[in-house]
Amino acid sequence: MHADCPDLPHHPPSWSSRARARSPALPVGLADWLFDPGSLTQRLRRSCPDRFRVRVLRQGWTRPGRDETRALGLRLDAWTWTREVQLLCGERPWVFARTLIPTITLRGRGRRLTRLGSRPLGQVLFADPKVHRSPVEIARIVAGQRLHQRAFAGFAEPPDAIWGRRSVFWIDGRHPLLVCEIFLPALPVSPALVDRTGFLP
Repeated sequence: MHADCPDLPHHPPSWSSRARARSPALPVGLADWLFDPGSLTQRLRRSCPDRFRVRVLRQGWTRPGRDETRALGLRLDAWTWTREVQLLCGERPWVFARTLIPTITLRGRGRRLTRLGSRPLGQVLFADPKVHRSPVEIARIVAGQRLHQRAFAGFAEPPDAIWGRRSVFWIDGRHPLLVCEIFLPALPVSPALVDRTGFLP
């Protein structure tokens, strides 16, 4: 196992449920993406005029951040199998996705989740009738936060802020995994298209 990059000195994103989210703060049109209950993979495929594909950035054993361990109900010293990918339309990354899978989830049927290759995780989860999704949480992710740093690694001019969502998926009702999806500037109705700084005009 290898350690993930340490937490930056900035606080983690402030995740909120739909009931607590301040809808006026959301860029126009983005709420429809954030709270879509269906498969993001399928929606991206329908929206992409070019070839949709997955680019695996990194995967392996890491220590999750404090807010991630809380979301999964893990101890602070826990390890998770972590997979980070970009979902692309042609050569343009539309979404950055970070998935954390505890060791208990990788037993039995969950083992397949470490062998996805370039297949989308959503394609597997939404095809499994024994997978249940917890309510979505959303957050505005700003420069300096670790998640922002990871989502925009290699970008020449990343925005100061962007929006993302996360939810816990449960396999067989007792084996969790956390999926976080960050909507990148190239995505239609992305916050960076509303205003370059990530704020509403």
